[in-house]
Amino acid sequence: MMGLRLHLCFLALFSTLSISAHGLGPLCLPEEHVALFIFGDSLFDAGNNNYINTITDYQANYEPYGENFFKYSTGRFSDGRIIPDFIAEFANLPFITPYLHPGYHRYTDGVNFASAGAGALAETHQGMVIDLKSQLNNFKNLESLLSKELGDAEAKKLLFRAVYIISVGSNDYAVPFTRNSSIFQSYTPEEYVDMVISNLTFVIEEIYKKGGRKFGFPNLSPLGCLPLARALIPGNTGACKQELTALAILHNKALSEVLQKLENKLNGLKYSITDTYTILSERINSPLKYGFKEGNIACCGIGPYKGINSCGGKRSVKEYELCENASEYVFFDTGHPSEKANQQFAEQMWSGTLNVTGPYNLKELFEDKWV
Repeated sequence: MMGLRLHLCFLALFSTLSISAHGLGPLCLPEEHVALFIFGDSLFDAGNNNYINTITDYQANYEPYGENFFKYSTGRFSDGRIIPDFIAEFANLPFITPYLHPGYHRYTDGVNFASAGAGALAETHQGMVIDLKSQLNNFKNLESLLSKELGDAEAKKLLFRAVYIISVGSNDYAVPFTRNSSIFQSYTPEEYVDMVISNLTFVIEEIYKKGGRKFGFPNLSPLGCLPLARALIPGNTGACKQELTALAILHNKALSEVLQKLENKLNGLKYSITDTYTILSERINSPLKYGFKEGNIACCGIGPYKGINSCGGKRSVKEYELCENASEYVFFDTGHPSEKANQQFAEQMWSGTLNVTGPYNLKELFEDKWV
C-alpha cells in the first residue's frame, strides 16, 4: 500500500490532474515540492491574452516577440523569456503554463494568471484584459479543481507551500497619461495610489485565506523613464515624465508599508520585495556596466526612443524598426525589458541581497529559510 502511495506521489508531478478520476484516489505530493503561482501584468503574462477577446495592443503573439529564445511568438512581451520563466528555472520547475492555455496543464507546479495590460483597478483597460480581482477569481476556480483532484489535504498543502508572485500597478498609473484621463481631477495622487494598494491588499488577503503564505513582488520601475513615457514629452528632450515616476515612488512606499502591516496582521505571512526601481534606473543610466549598449531607446518600435507602441506592426501604428541584437538593449519594446534584462531582474528577485531584495529573497521563500 505504501508503495502505491509513493508511486502516486511521483505521478502527481508528471501528469495532469485527471488521474484521481480514474479511480486511483487522491494524489499526494513530495514534502519538498513548492509550486509557483503568478499574477499581474505584461511583465509576467506568458500568454493568457492570446485566449481572450482583446486588441493587439495587449497581445504579443506575433513576430518579433519571442524570437530570440522560443523561435516563435508565445504571447510574452519580450524577445525571449520573462521574469517568471527564470524564477521557475531557478526553482527547478518547468515554465509555468498560462491559466487559459487550452492544452496540457501541470497544475501541481503552479499556474500563470497574469494578463498584459491588467491593473489592480478593474477600470484599467476594462473589458480588454483580466484585471487582478478577475485573476483572483480564476485562482479560486483552480483551488476548487485542486481540491477535487488532489483531495482537500493535498490541495491545502500545495497552496500552503507555494510561492505567489505579483507584478501590478504600472498600467493603473500609465493609463491617465496615455488616455488623456481626467482621473486626477477627481483624486489626488495619494488617493489614487491608495485605491491601487487597497485592491492589491484585498487580493493578498484572499490568497492568504486559501492557504498562501509566501509572496514576492517587484516594486514599480521609474515609469516616467520608459521609452513609452519619454515619447509622450514634446520636443524629444530626453527628459523622463516626472509625474508618472512620482506615482511609482508613492506606490513603492505604500507597498512596503502595507506588506509590513500584513506580516504583523496575518500569522505566517512572509514576503519579498525587489527594488526594481533602483535596478532598472541603474541600467538606464549606466548600461555598459551591466552588459548593455543602450539603456534609453527600445530595440523594437518607432519614433522618439522607439517609444511608439508599434513593435510587430500589428497595432494602430504599423511601421516599426527592430534592432539587430536585443541583448544589447535594456528595453525590447516601448515598456518591456529584453530577455537579458529580465534575467538580471529575476536573479535579483531570486537571490538578491538585502540592499535590493528583502526581507527575504525568493530562494529563501522556496526553501523555507527564514533568516
